Amino acid sequence: MSESQKKYDLIVVGAGAAGLLAAGRAAERGLSVLLVEKMRQAGRKLRITGKGRCNITNDAPIRDFLKKVKPNGKFLYPAFHAFFSQDMIAFLNEHGVPTVLERGGRYFPESNQAGDVVDTMIEYAETNGVEFVYEAKVRHLIKQEGKLIGISVIKAMQMQDVFADNFLIATGGKSYPATGSTGEGYKLAKQAGHNITEVHPALVPIEVNGEIPARLEGLSLKNVNLSLWVDGKKLNEEFGEMLFTDFGLTGPIALTISREVYAPVSQKKKVQMSIDFKPALDDKILDARLQRDLDANGKKQIGNLFKLWLPSKLIPVFLDLLNLDYDKPAHQVSGKERKNIRNLMKNFGFEVIGLRSFREAIITAGGVDLDEINPKTMASKHHDNLFFAGEILDLDAETGGYNLQIAFSTAWLAAGSIPVII
Repeated sequence: MSESQKKYDLIVVGAGAAGLLAAGRAAERGLSVLLVEKMRQAGRKLRITGKGRCNITNDAPIRDFLKKVKPNGKFLYPAFHAFFSQDMIAFLNEHGVPTVLERGGRYFPESNQAGDVVDTMIEYAETNGVEFVYEAKVRHLIKQEGKLIGISVIKAMQMQDVFADNFLIATGGKSYPATGSTGEGYKLAKQAGHNITEVHPALVPIEVNGEIPARLEGLSLKNVNLSLWVDGKKLNEEFGEMLFTDFGLTGPIALTISREVYAPVSQKKKVQMSIDFKPALDDKILDARLQRDLDANGKKQIGNLFKLWLPSKLIPVFLDLLNLDYDKPAHQVSGKERKNIRNLMKNFGFEVIGLRSFREAIITAGGVDLDEINPKTMASKHHDNLFFAGEILDLDAETGGYNLQIAFSTAWLAAGSIPVII
């Protein structure tokens, strides 16, 4: 960027997962590329994904993969056909980052170090000639007779205009703002005439009312069913693992279901969550099991008997909610009390009061309206030399590597769609 009159074939804004891969791929194709990043280093958010391990992608087939994506997974068909999970794994393996496949179809680097993925992508871009400029904020797009011709960048308190034939915005969303994702890309997209669908935190912990979560803080649950109820109607449910925090619920199934919480909470509807601790057992089978255990252990304290049914941390909470004395002999438990135990095991409910902020959200829901993007190229329908990739788009998915693959696929397709003029 030191050459004030230099003009690039492509300027990429944002050196995250999408920006790094797009810049490297475009340069590999022979384009002169400038990558502008406002932070001091590239890939800040990518370095902390997967708790620092980097869940790169998922081995689900395209059809199943698209079902995990909101609001319109089909938009990604061309991007996934151009560059999908096996292509990303091959790319990393070829560049010296072996990967491992874990449960749930999740791929991680063998080293368990997200930094290895980031460093490899930086090296890929640098090796192909990408010019990096850090601590540089893009203030606005420059237009001439309606055509995008450059960007105005502020660096070290000085403003400079930089020109190019093509532009790719890959600034991410608003989640984890400390890593640089603070929503500036939406402002640039608006300058180019794009509509931004409402953005809100997704894959984010859920806040619930009452003191019970604080009593259960740190309790991890497996093989439970979490249901979302809005105005008395079940809206969604997820099976798997979750975790209690001092303010509410988190963990895979809570994060996944959180996307459906935002709208009804914003609309002041009655929103509730319910945990089924025994989803494999219907009421009749569970009741028979409880009756059998009570009969076989009649002289035991009911508090001790609960250890057969639930994690120990749940027991005092259950006893309080059921108004049962820990020392009560099992043979004195009435039929009504047994029914109440069964109902609470199948419907352990909470009132939802909201979601945590973008600071704790893994991903952003909402973004650049997909109706204004060509899915075959990732080009803007308003400017044929403007492209988008990654989280800035109105696309988000469940946990498990799906969101990173969206970033990689859209970036690869966009970089491959920019014409190379010889």
